[in-house]
Amino acid sequence: MYWIKHSPNNFGFFFSSLSVNRTKSPMAAASLLEPPPFSATHSLFKTQTHLPYNPLNSKPITYFIPLPRSHICLCAAGETVLPPPSPPPPQAAETSPEYNTSLERSKDRRKIVRVAWEKLVRWSRSLRSKAKTDVLERTNKVVVLGGGSFGTAMAAHVANRKSQLEVSMLVRDHQVCRSINENHFNCKYFPAHKLPENVVATTNAKAALEGADFCFHSVPVQFSASFLEEIADYVDPSLPFISLSKGLELNTFRTMSQIIPRALRNPRQPYVVLSGPSFALELMNKLPHRLSTSDVTGVEIAGALKNVLAIAAGIVEGLNLGNNSMAALVSQGCSEIRWLATKMGAKSTTLTGLSGNGDIMLTCFVNLSRNRTVGVRLGSGEKLDDILSSMNQVAEGVSTAGAVIALAQKYKVKMPVLTAVARIVDNELTPTKAVFELMNLPQVEEV
Repeated sequence: MYWIKHSPNNFGFFFSSLSVNRTKSPMAAASLLEPPPFSATHSLFKTQTHLPYNPLNSKPITYFIPLPRSHICLCAAGETVLPPPSPPPPQAAETSPEYNTSLERSKDRRKIVRVAWEKLVRWSRSLRSKAKTDVLERTNKVVVLGGGSFGTAMAAHVANRKSQLEVSMLVRDHQVCRSINENHFNCKYFPAHKLPENVVATTNAKAALEGADFCFHSVPVQFSASFLEEIADYVDPSLPFISLSKGLELNTFRTMSQIIPRALRNPRQPYVVLSGPSFALELMNKLPHRLSTSDVTGVEIAGALKNVLAIAAGIVEGLNLGNNSMAALVSQGCSEIRWLATKMGAKSTTLTGLSGNGDIMLTCFVNLSRNRTVGVRLGSGEKLDDILSSMNQVAEGVSTAGAVIALAQKYKVKMPVLTAVARIVDNELTPTKAVFELMNLPQVEEV
């Protein structure tokens, strides 16, 4: 007897949100970043449906096979298999008017759902056909500034879109540069993920930027201004920048949309901001994702402050305060981010979309988040200096937390959760004391 197990592959969606500063090249950037369409024949969905079996020379093997709902008879060799009994006649209840009415309603509901889905698919195809562009065919070279985890993942993703595309990574670490060029691995961040052959690395800024059609900026925010000032002479004034960095510059509280044109001495430098729920590892593993457009202010504020909130969520986890406390804290943190962002001119729809709540949920609840990891270790009793010295990646929330209090005062917004994180980072408040103070805040009605 043979059984078949048929289990479809499960996969998660990787969302990103694309925020546009100017009308120049937003669709081009989106087309360059967008993954190829998925279909039922994609490798994620393939399963083996036929397995050979030869009873004469093979050992008994058990397979799993989807069987219809019917009678199954087991018998020994030589026994007669009797046909299954005929199904009983329908009961009176099944032929009653009430039963028929219920059946018709069920059919109507299925039809409504089917029609709604078909309309959604037609709408999607119509928009995609209108937005179709040949930017990928016209793009010959892109440059990625920075050799960290997300810069490497983005370089690999773009390189996989077109084998003839040259993807040049500008890095500082000579060992990483050799590893990429000689072995096609980033030995520091992705030693187990082979990079496409058309990804090359260099430490020469002029060579990296020469002839580039797009530039991905993946340098941590706190080092971005000095880095860009060093390479400004090699940047074409019309080169579109796609910023991957999240955070606020310490002391100046500037976002990347303010840092890029200022550091390059070109207020008209075209740029877009890529933000949202996006882990580098999942991008490297080619998991599906999508893009949407939002306003710059909302994207950048949400992207910066969600890192601080993720530290708070990690502290709750490290203190073992439970799911109720976690949900309450993250909800309060989302409100605080919304209060500040709207005061700074952000659209509320941005804050409830992918680059707002979507990014917050991913960063606060998933162990791949470096900021959440910092919080977990703080809540477990470790010192911040020891935590940071043991990490090979930058947790932007640690430095961004210092800007929270100043922004809250400037825009007259009360932000108790995010301010508490800033106090903990400054070693002026213990995680346990911070939780006690937050739990004893007066109850107020949100307007």
